[in-house]
Amino acid sequence: MDANELKLLVDLHKHADRQGPGGEKETLRALELAGLDRSRPLKIADIGCGTGASTLLLARELDAKITAVDFLPDFLEELQFRAHSQGVADKISTLTCSMEDLPFADQEFDLIWSEGAIYNIGFQTGVANWGRFLKPGGKLVVSEITWITAERPQEIESYWQGEYPEIDVASSKIGILEHHGYSPEAYFILPQHCWNTNYYRPIQNSIDAFLKRHQQSGEAKAIALAEEHEIALYEQYGHFYSYGVYIAKKLEK
Repeated sequence: MDANELKLLVDLHKHADRQGPGGEKETLRALELAGLDRSRPLKIADIGCGTGASTLLLARELDAKITAVDFLPDFLEELQFRAHSQGVADKISTLTCSMEDLPFADQEFDLIWSEGAIYNIGFQTGVANWGRFLKPGGKLVVSEITWITAERPQEIESYWQGEYPEIDVASSKIGILEHHGYSPEAYFILPQHCWNTNYYRPIQNSIDAFLKRHQQSGEAKAIALAEEHEIALYEQYGHFYSYGVYIAKKLEK
């Protein structure tokens, strides 16, 4: 993807509530399942936070200092605006950084959170690399694209193998967590409204204005067509895959 394509993608997505499937109810469910010790202030990293859908909810719910990480400054600027509007800016600091090159200290965080973003470096790399930043007994909460059936049609199999070869069933993801020193504690899949209502419909509703802003350019049309293709695939095959939400504890060595 070249710089202009990335700029167009950011423009299409930066004013949306979220940049991937999810929902407040589901974030709260994951937070409850994480079983955090809320008797003291917590230190949290939200990696690949986008414009802050999960960051802002965590800030409202917890006594915490949250480092919100994304490599796109436009997303973090929008997050800061929303944090001020919601009165939680004092709980959130932003960090423009690649998730491959995080500058954190060992055992710095009580909780690492990442919704719909770990695929950028791969699930195995993410859970392996991020574990050292967690305190012993600290919690990891990540959502990851996951097959939810044992078999699926070739069209959707081929699409996701091209987009993200690490897509797999939940048992394989849980095995990766165990291999890298975590104790899996809970897992659930995102329901369809997290895709359709919360993510895809807002994108569809913004495409006409997006194309007008960019004078119906060929590159803008290509971005819009790719989004519509992904949405059409989900409408046809969404019962074969979803995001799985994985909650795990870092084991003490």
